[in-house]
Amino acid sequence: MAKALPLEQIQVFDTENLPSPDFDFGTASILLVNKPQTWTSFDVVRYVRGRLRTKKVGHAGTLDPMATGLLILCSGRATKSISQLQEMPKTYIGEITFGGSTPTYDADSEVDETAPTDHITTDKIEKVLEEHFNGEISQVPPVYSALKVGGKRSYELARRGKAVELAARPVTIHSHQIISFENNKLLISITCSKGTYIRSIAHDLGKLLNSLGHLSGLERTAIGEYSSQKALSPHKIDELLNAKD
Repeated sequence: MAKALPLEQIQVFDTENLPSPDFDFGTASILLVNKPQTWTSFDVVRYVRGRLRTKKVGHAGTLDPMATGLLILCSGRATKSISQLQEMPKTYIGEITFGGSTPTYDADSEVDETAPTDHITTDKIEKVLEEHFNGEISQVPPVYSALKVGGKRSYELARRGKAVELAARPVTIHSHQIISFENNKLLISITCSKGTYIRSIAHDLGKLLNSLGHLSGLERTAIGEYSSQKALSPHKIDELLNAKD
């Protein structure tokens, strides 16, 4: 069985290094892709896989359909190095709307409960972030997640009205920065470990501020040293690879 390749030995394709028409993606490569909103991560894999002309394509970290931003795709032998990429810190820019909660903790479902927001200030937000979302924390994932409970996806059980209890687990918040706060909307940059749910941070932050909150927008801007600023759109990849026909 072939061993995982060191990342420095894998060809990386992005806006600054486009694939040549004759590159064999069946060997090993990393593609930086910007996931469009409403696409699932598997939608991107499926779309790109057919254009790479190889069956061996996988991604290094799921993004929710609502989210946009960096999705790293690996092809050929590079798929054996996916775990190395998954261990890297991830940076997100999230928009959190205070005053209402949703069952999914984000804007993919309707607000089901509201709460006052007049008392929320930037200083209070920063204080709660410093006290509760700094370093290693214990986080309960959203019940509308792909985690398995008794062999079933948690979101499948939740959609059927089943009671779902997910255990808290440790994750690490490496850093956070408030970008802006106005009209009950917080724009924040968060760098965190794998397995961190920004949706849960939005939900928990709202409660800790004696209000409610949900994630109303999300972009993954970096995974380790890889940046969304250099990522290709799926349609750009299609354009490049169709050029060799």
